[in-house]
Amino acid sequence: MNNKILTYLVLIFASFFFSCRGPVKQENKSTASATSIFSRSGNEKIFVIDTKESQVTWKGSMLFGSNSHSGYIYISKGELMMENGQLMGGTVEVDMNTIEDKVHGRNNGLVNHLKDPDFFDVKKFPFSTIVITGASSISAGDKEISGNLTIKGITHPVSFPAKVELQGETFKGEGKLVIDRTKWDVRYNSGKFFDDLKDNAIADDIEFDIKIVAKK
Repeated sequence: MNNKILTYLVLIFASFFFSCRGPVKQENKSTASATSIFSRSGNEKIFVIDTKESQVTWKGSMLFGSNSHSGYIYISKGELMMENGQLMGGTVEVDMNTIEDKVHGRNNGLVNHLKDPDFFDVKKFPFSTIVITGASSISAGDKEISGNLTIKGITHPVSFPAKVELQGETFKGEGKLVIDRTKWDVRYNSGKFFDDLKDNAIADDIEFDIKIVAKK
């Protein structure tokens, strides 16, 4: 009788164990599918972004006067999808820990403040991404790039003009993206949320000059 009870317990435990494992595998599979942004049809070519040749320059300004700061932030990885010589999609990941000021570099009070929760909360949100969803023609070589920009875990659609060219197996693109930082919960000294800032008010717009080089 004891042996039978033990056998039943083993079977019940085994059934419970394997039934728990099944959904985990399915969940992982679903997550992997969700992270894929490309719908392949067979004619696409994937170009990997050259992080050494690519560059993102940022600029922020005070709301009043001419005082401004600018610097760099670096792409950690990314890829573009081309089909019949046309940009169809892509993803670009930026490492927020690489923020630097043009004049003073990375180790200074300004950059440290930009990394704080007042601005980009880099410790909690170390990466920002833009997923390119399309590119429409404005004129020869000029495109309107559309996509979804994620900063601080918040995603909003964006669009910006860019000049692009494809030379053999090398893609080159340059564009300017201007965003309202408050949409991504970057509210420090914004006149929309704080009163009586006077000369301490910071403009809500941030400019990003983006240069992308990608190779097949």
